[in-house]
Formats: sequence, C-alpha cells, structure tokens
Amino acid sequence: QVQLVESGGGLVQAGGSLRLSCAASVRTDRSYAMGWFRQAPGKEREFVAAINWSGRITYYADSVKGRFTLSRDNAKNTVDLHMTDLKPEDTAVYYCAARYGTAVPGMDYNYWGQGTQVTVSS
Repeated sequence: QVQLVESGGGLVQAGGSLRLSCAASVRTDRSYAMGWFRQAPGKEREFVAAINWSGRITYYADSVKGRFTLSRDNAKNTVDLHMTDLKPEDTAVYYCAARYGTAVPGMDYNYWGQGTQVTVSS
C-alpha cells in the first residue's frame, strides 16, 4: 500500500508560481510511476502530468505544457510539480497519484493522495 501526501497548495495571483510536493510512504524508485491530476469545481478530475520511475520520461496535458514541470527525487520518495505562469483556469484541487509500472498520460493510477487546493486569482 502506498500512501501519498501532497503539500504546497495555496492562493496565488495570475502569472505567479507555486510548487506542489508529494511524499510517498514507500520507496517508489524502479517500481512506481507518479502523476498529478486536478479537479475543478463541477468538473471531472483530469490528468495534468506524469513521470516514470527514473524521471527521464514525462507527460503533460496540453493545457500545462511549457508552464508546469514535473520532477522526482527518488532518494526522498518525493515528486514535485513546479507551476509557473498560473492562470485562473488552473484553480482546482490537485492530487498526487502513483501506479506500479510505467507512466501513462491518463487516469489509470492505483494510489491517490487527499489533494491540495490551488487557487489562482485574476
């Protein structure tokens, strides 16, 4: 069982930056791909970004390409989402997730965190 805890959410003005961090309860290197997802009020949860176990392969949703960067530190069992040039439409609860095996740019992840709120004001 993998437990995930997100941190780093908050309120930021449009054009600003935030870094979200996700800490896993187990070693995730060589076994687990990690991903970030978000869910805005009244909308379905959607894929944001994913990274494979080595950190060499990443996927991004078109809406965040060029603005968000995903990285992981396997020594610390953490994965970070660095968000820049934030827009009001980025406002959502952001969830960290993990899956055993390769990273996929979709919703097929087995373990989920509780989420952290990101609010971008205009």
